[in-house]
Amino acid sequence: MASVGSLILGWAGYLLLILFGVILVAFVGYVLYVKYIHLKYDHIPGPPRDNFLLGHMPTILSDSRTPGRHINERFLEWAEQYGPVCRINSLHSIFLIVSCPEATKEVLMSPKYSKDPFVYKRLFNLFGTRFLGTGLVTAMDHESWYKQRRIMDPAFSSVYLRGLIDTFNERAERLMTKLSEFADSEEPVHMHKMINSFTMDVITKIAFGVDLDLMNVNDSPFPQAIEMCLKGMVHYIRDPLFQLWSKNKKVIEEIKEACQLLRKTGAMWINERKKAVQSGEEVPMDILTQILKSAEENKKDDDEEIMLDNFVTFFIAGQETTANQLAFAIMELGRHPEILQRLKEEVDDVLGVKQDISNEDLGRLTYLNQVLKETLRLYPTAPGTSRWLAKDIVIDGIKVPGNCAVLFSSYVSSRLDRFFKDPLTFDPERFNVNAPKPYYCYFPFALGPRSCLGQNFSQIEAKVAMAKLLQRFDFSLVPGQSFEILDTGTLRPESGVMCTLKLRGTA
Repeated sequence: MASVGSLILGWAGYLLLILFGVILVAFVGYVLYVKYIHLKYDHIPGPPRDNFLLGHMPTILSDSRTPGRHINERFLEWAEQYGPVCRINSLHSIFLIVSCPEATKEVLMSPKYSKDPFVYKRLFNLFGTRFLGTGLVTAMDHESWYKQRRIMDPAFSSVYLRGLIDTFNERAERLMTKLSEFADSEEPVHMHKMINSFTMDVITKIAFGVDLDLMNVNDSPFPQAIEMCLKGMVHYIRDPLFQLWSKNKKVIEEIKEACQLLRKTGAMWINERKKAVQSGEEVPMDILTQILKSAEENKKDDDEEIMLDNFVTFFIAGQETTANQLAFAIMELGRHPEILQRLKEEVDDVLGVKQDISNEDLGRLTYLNQVLKETLRLYPTAPGTSRWLAKDIVIDGIKVPGNCAVLFSSYVSSRLDRFFKDPLTFDPERFNVNAPKPYYCYFPFALGPRSCLGQNFSQIEAKVAMAKLLQRFDFSLVPGQSFEILDTGTLRPESGVMCTLKLRGTA
């Protein structure tokens, strides 16, 4: 028996030795591959690596976890120091921060450059729970994306959106009524929270035919669920070790539950719309109807899941970015009383005391349009987009080998002084009709065929809400609050923008 045991131990030791040898060879092979990648791309300017294997990951993770810092600010610093093409290493992968207008035009305006698979495939699920799947934002295949986009277009046409002006007005009136209560009580208002409820009310009503009435409902689970999903996006994409730590298990479960809540809600609302269609009821040609139509035309095995992918995409994107833009605009107006006064004068001149804003009124609010564009220049709520370079390309005189990702950051480009004079100054005159137009360095909604489908929807919504706010209220920022940016995947004002409100015309 002893000899048998010794034989078994001997074989076990032999197998362990072989396993160790295989692991060692694999590790050495990986190290050599990382070295090869370094040699392939190190001619491109970039900051010194923190670590041979990890590259710049330690800095990126540190910025993501440090209060008062966000990674977009680091990208800006690197772009200023290293130029229009800046190399970033992450393990064996390379991505480039590109702030060259010609390259921005070439890559973003062409359908031949697909989205970066590392980022957008990671958004398929969050920690094993399906999230954005293969919906309109994350679809990698151009033909598959184009079919979805073509079907969705009618819900965002200018004619259709003009017909929604009454709904925009009605939802904004609900917001004004709620803000009047704060003005009467003289309590400070968390403006981002209030506007977030407004934009969610708008997207659910206009896109899905559902009235959440968040102005009067304080315990809705949806705002928290969206916040958890956005938090999950940041952790899942930027921190590959996040799910390995036991201390993060609770938040991971909360993120997964948030994804499940949104998808279950989508399934319920989709089924209700299906029943309405089948029973011959008249239904609006809204986003929900277009989602159903897309599934009918594509006829894929997982069409139910794809419908939910698009539901979650529009639910989150349709309210998050506009709410953030409006909150940042209010923050900047509170810091610039002369701009605020000019804006009030324009609103008074165009609207007077009328309650319902028309599409023609929106066209006449030109300075408001400039203010909103300048807000997006400094605070692009979706700060950037990435593409995959399958083949070699020359950018700003630098040969870039293929098989790497490029990041086009509107946050970076819009804050570079080679494109904008005094770039950190809030100046709506940059977007005066007679001012020179930025050349492919301002793209808060991205550019080209994959640009944001809902940008016109978003800006109508923003103009209606802001015009009514300026028409009805005087507001001032509560002293002592932060003006820092909170990075949740999208950009939000860290302070929430706390304001005191007073009805205009009152002492």
